[in-house]
Amino acid sequence: MELIIGLISGAVGGNVAGGVLKNLNQGTLINSLAGVVGGGLGGSILGMLGAPDMAGVAGEAAGLDIGAIIGQVAGGGVGGGAVLAIVGVVRNMMSK
Repeated sequence: MELIIGLISGAVGGNVAGGVLKNLNQGTLINSLAGVVGGGLGGSILGMLGAPDMAGVAGEAAGLDIGAIIGQVAGGGVGGGAVLAIVGVVRNMMSK
């Protein structure tokens, strides 16, 4: 479930970053694809750090509490924006 949340929020984060950073905007499709990749990576990194399992430590169902979901959304969105920024910089450098 966390991976799906990370992928969706990554796609949203990629498009938001493309809208905010006009010089790195690559169009909706590439923004979304870069965001999905970044969201998956961001969610995986949070998972390796143990962020979704903090609910399990507290005795609740791991991955299903609101804190874990918010963490996945934030990690996916930031990861999506970061990968889009990298893709945008590389494509801008290649076009020069």
